[in-house]
Amino acid sequence: VCENTRACGFCAGRCGYHKGKMATRRPIMLGYQAAGAAPLLRGRPVENPETIATAIRIGNPVSWPLAVAAQQESGGWFDECTDQEILRVQKLLAQTEGVFCEPASAISLAGALKDLERGKIGEGSTIVCTLTGHGLKDPDTAIAQSTKPLTVDAERGQIESVILRHLDAG
Repeated sequence: VCENTRACGFCAGRCGYHKGKMATRRPIMLGYQAAGAAPLLRGRPVENPETIATAIRIGNPVSWPLAVAAQQESGGWFDECTDQEILRVQKLLAQTEGVFCEPASAISLAGALKDLERGKIGEGSTIVCTLTGHGLKDPDTAIAQSTKPLTVDAERGQIESVILRHLDAG
């Protein structure tokens, strides 16, 4: 692990974590941006960024130099995902893992899955995807791509019945 790093915004390039040897090597840092708001990929600010992932709808990120330093120092890369790819993974996470994240968080897994399919991420790699935003930060997007919600009276018997019916069907 490196003693100094330009990519760290917390230690001003004088990282103390290397002394504990908690890891044998630094991670490879990958950054995924929404296709409609991808200044790091375009190499210039995006004047009118547009994406369903509102939390990453940023055309000129303040942390641009730190992101580029992390990518370069780690041997990583940047890539982009379309809104459709982001929404597909948001739904996949909710349906298969019970994780309800906002679209901006789903992009980390959407990008990793894309890179796995293309062989850019090697077989047997340990992958960590950061999902920091809960889906309730943007419930309208999730509702728009879902089936009509089931409505029942707020009575224990009715709620139990619906839950049991769906458990038996699954």
